[in-house]
This record gives sequence, C-alpha cells and structure tokens, in this order.
Amino acid sequence: MPRGGRYIGASGSLNVSRFGTQNVHALGLSDVYQNGVRVSSGSAAGPARVPMGSEIAAAPSAQLGYFQNFADSPWLWGAKFAYSHLGCSTSTPNALLPQSGSFTNAITGVSTPSTGNAVVRSYQASAERQVAFTPFLGRSNEGGFIYLGGGPSLTRLRTNLNGLVGFADINGTRSDVSGAPRGFSSAGWVLGGMVTAGFTYLRTPGWFLDFSYTASTTQRQAGNYFSNPGATQGAVTQGSLIGNFSGALIAQGAMLMMNCRF
Repeated sequence: MPRGGRYIGASGSLNVSRFGTQNVHALGLSDVYQNGVRVSSGSAAGPARVPMGSEIAAAPSAQLGYFQNFADSPWLWGAKFAYSHLGCSTSTPNALLPQSGSFTNAITGVSTPSTGNAVVRSYQASAERQVAFTPFLGRSNEGGFIYLGGGPSLTRLRTNLNGLVGFADINGTRSDVSGAPRGFSSAGWVLGGMVTAGFTYLRTPGWFLDFSYTASTTQRQAGNYFSNPGATQGAVTQGSLIGNFSGALIAQGAMLMMNCRF
C-alpha cells in the first residue's frame, strides 16, 4: 500500500434523486370591462405545495484526489473533487395552484370573496450536474484503505412549468385571465453538502478500485413567472398571473471507479 499520492479516476454511479415538494406562490389579478369601462377588479393569491417524485438513474462520473498517511501511522487524510452528470428529472401532471381573494365593484365599492385556480399541465424538476469537494480521513492496510468524509457541493437544478394558465371565478363564471398556456423555465447552481463513506482495493501500486456511498442535499433553487395576455380589442376580462417557485434535491449514490495513482 503506497503511503500517499495523487490519483484520477472515472467510471459511473447509480443515484437515487428525490425532488421532494416544490413551494409555489401564485397571485392572480383581473379586471372586468363593460362597454370599455372597468366595472370591477379583483385579486386572489395563495401558496401551493406540489409533490414531486424520485428517479433512479446511472450517471457518468469522474474524480481527482489526493491521500497521505500520517507519518508512520496507518491513519491517513485526503480530499477529492468529484463530478457527476446526473441527468435525471421527474414531473407532476396537472398541478393545481389554489388561490383565494376578492373582487370589488368599481361602481358600488362592494367587495365579494372570490377564488382562483392556476393549472400547470406539466410541472418538471431536473438535476443536471453536480460537483463536490470532499476532505476525508481513513485507515490503510495492505490491500487499500477505508475512509469517511464530507464537504460542500454545487448542483445545477432546473424547473420547467409547462402549460401554465391562470383561472378566476368572477360572478360565478370561470374565466381564463392569463391568456394562452405558457411555459416558464428557471435553472441555476445551488450550494449543498455531501457526506461519503468508502473503501479502496489496491490492484497494483498504481491502480486501485474505489467504491463509495454518498448522500447529499441542496439549498432551494428559485424562479419567477409572469403571464399576461395584454390588452385585447373588445376584451371583457383581462388579467395577470404572477408568482414564484422553488425546490431542492436530496440524493444518494453508489459509485465504483477505477483510479490511477500518479
């Protein structure tokens, strides 16, 4: 067993990605016109929680690392930088975003409770790529070493809202106030944390197998949407749908890599 060295490896991993629950907030604004005169206006808002699923998928991975024994001790320290192309996603069809509020008669000033309901035909969450830096401590023997570590991670998450429409119940009539179905997308890198445990098997002084288990979680990745049909000649009802959404990722993975020490 070498006393230390740099190494590079590549292979694949099997990951279970859980997208949990997406937090969504929707605000609907509407105005009703008769003969070109606004006769009432209203608003309805509300939070919603959209449950998402999970996916098991294989991902290509690579790592670059270093380890070194403490003096003449079997104990060692090290760190590795790992990259995985996760490429996994899940979707929920016909997600409902309930809203409550009121509309006010522009002539009498009387307000009446009202409700709204936005619909997302397909709510999709994806995890695209992940990088992690993991310091570790371990103990070596003649055949390799075992180790345990943890550190920060960066994960690129994406959320797609496909076919978003905002409806309002006005005077007992359900109306589309946000226009034709629209799609919205938001993506970004979010900070997280990862823990890992593993062991290596030394095949030759220069080559070894590394098997590891990882568990990671991320902060929430957020986005905004705004849907407005705009002014339409002769329109009776006009409105807007405004909101935001956010979601996080919890993942577990098993990784097997062939590494070369240099």
